[in-house]
Amino acid sequence: MTAAPTDDEEQSATGRPAVLVPLAVLEGESLPNGTAELLANARVVLLGYHVIPEQTAAEQAREQFGETGMAKLDEFAAELAAAGADVETRLVFTHDEAATIDRLIYEHDCLAVLVPNSTPQVSSVFVALRGTVGIERNTRLVVGLFADADVDVTLYHAPGDGESPDDGESFLNGVKSDLVERGIAPDRIATLVEDASVPIDLIAARAESYDAVVMGETDPSVTTFVFGMPSKQVAERFLGPVLVVQRARPEE
Repeated sequence: MTAAPTDDEEQSATGRPAVLVPLAVLEGESLPNGTAELLANARVVLLGYHVIPEQTAAEQAREQFGETGMAKLDEFAAELAAAGADVETRLVFTHDEAATIDRLIYEHDCLAVLVPNSTPQVSSVFVALRGTVGIERNTRLVVGLFADADVDVTLYHAPGDGESPDDGESFLNGVKSDLVERGIAPDRIATLVEDASVPIDLIAARAESYDAVVMGETDPSVTTFVFGMPSKQVAERFLGPVLVVQRARPEE
């Protein structure tokens, strides 16, 4: 009997990266403008979640609010599907938002998680890269989402300790070559190397000029910045949507 394909194998076959989109649907959070266009080539896991008090059972909350939550999710899923995305919906009542998001990332082998902010269009993407770990996952996401779209990609790198600007240029040129081999036109890819004592602040300033941002979870400072702050503060620093590329799932 032939084994069923894994999510990674399925993604390789379809070219569609899996992206988790978490929304607090029962708190009025909706699918921001531009999200459907951004994820038109993705396999979207649309997570509607609601944080409930410790003393409330998930089953009880689902009986009370499940129908309303699913109606909202179905509405957003239809918008994503109309743009071209493959969509799966999940509605979860939880006592721990972060644990639920982490669990769904692994259950669906998501390549990235979207911090959903609105964007009027998606014509330029800022890809912040730190180090070599996880770069293949970054390139898979960028190619999967944007290879067939009219989107300009800027690869950004702030050299670390012991790394020269020439090292940074060489690093980004290698990533660019990989993107070109995977189908993105070379004239749509720019590279930017800057030295910065506080890279995350410079990333925030640079990102303001782009429609969307791609960041790797391999840099702990980036992960802390994006998920360790209230969504309002993230929106103030990154005006558009942020795709956070996840680490590969550990071998079990």
